Amino acid sequence: MTVAFVLLLLALFLVTGLPVALAMSVSGAIGLYLLGGWSFVAGILRTSPLSTASSYEIITIPMFILMAEFVILSGVAKDLFRAASIWVGRLRGGLAMATAIAGAGFGAISGSSTAAAATLASTSIPSMMEQGYDPKLAGGAVAISGTLAMLIPPSIALILYGIIADLPVGDLLIGGVVPGAIVTMAIILTIAVLVRLDPAAAPAGRTYTLREKIASLKHVGPMLLLFLAVTGAIYSGFSTPTEASGIGAFVAMLLAAKERKLNLESMLIALRNTAHTTAMILFIILGAHIFGYFLTLSRVTNDLASWIGGLGLAPLVIMAIILIGYLILGFFMDQIAILILTVPVILPIITQLGFDPVWFGVVVIVTAEVGMVTPPMGMNVFVVARYTRRPLGELFRGVMPHVWAHLLVIALLVLFPGLVLWLPSTM
Repeated sequence: MTVAFVLLLLALFLVTGLPVALAMSVSGAIGLYLLGGWSFVAGILRTSPLSTASSYEIITIPMFILMAEFVILSGVAKDLFRAASIWVGRLRGGLAMATAIAGAGFGAISGSSTAAAATLASTSIPSMMEQGYDPKLAGGAVAISGTLAMLIPPSIALILYGIIADLPVGDLLIGGVVPGAIVTMAIILTIAVLVRLDPAAAPAGRTYTLREKIASLKHVGPMLLLFLAVTGAIYSGFSTPTEASGIGAFVAMLLAAKERKLNLESMLIALRNTAHTTAMILFIILGAHIFGYFLTLSRVTNDLASWIGGLGLAPLVIMAIILIGYLILGFFMDQIAILILTVPVILPIITQLGFDPVWFGVVVIVTAEVGMVTPPMGMNVFVVARYTRRPLGELFRGVMPHVWAHLLVIALLVLFPGLVLWLPSTM
């Protein structure tokens, strides 16, 4: 009865618009009070803030956010899109395909999905509009390409999952590389099918010489340098994810300085934005810890695992039900909030069923990408709408073919776990 009351209270707080961190903190504290009284609550509230902020892996979050701020400042995303458009621009729909490639490249040097969507919207959509692309096709390509930053390392979402699940962050980040490449190819193939079915949606581009293509690669050099500084350092064992985040932030700062975009004012803005975002994430994690204590002490996780184990369903059927639940939650809730609320409850069930928790983390992030582009909460679509001034309904229709392609990718990753686990196993 207590668990049902607290869950109902949490749902009520979320529906009324209370910030996720406060909703989890208040409902969790009320649940703890009902279980053990005020002294119980006070003891946990005294220790939770320090235990939340003192985790060594937490340092990766502000460092990767700062790296993303410097990357946006340096303007590397524009060079990525320009180089990609030269290589694939002659194909029908080539600029939309170049957007997916640039999204993957930007995701490899930035862990923020909304920042990726905003940057791609400002760089690629004007070019596509000038060449007569269907706004629906252009907006859909940008919105879905922005989600790649959630999956391709350095991914803030994967880092948060690793902290919540107490798993090696390095394994999770490297585990996102192959699925990230698969999702990128799925976006490109979806665009190819769409322009094949409706040639009027995108014109054929101009042809570039081999010399122009090779010359464009020099603009990709800074991105490769930053990617090697972070992901290469983690994969090779040269540094831990925490150390690699510091290296990445420093290299990104050097790139911004090289492009003459770094000054005292821009540095202060980058630091302020990093501090704001980090404080928000830490507050959410603190709320999740308080709510997690309540779930643990009320034994709801153990009871739920025992109930599912007694259903007699095949593990893959249970996994399908869990992923459908994540898809439904993604329609209404922020992806970080979903991770923090559900992982402490779901992960024991996943391990009991015999699934690898690293594999599950990557699959959940791919599933969460769908929530970034589906109504009514599709944050990336709202970001694109702000830049394009196009109706939201039109943009949501434009992204739906990519949603179906994403569901096929999720099914592929579920049926073939080695696509996620192979690369971490070679570290």
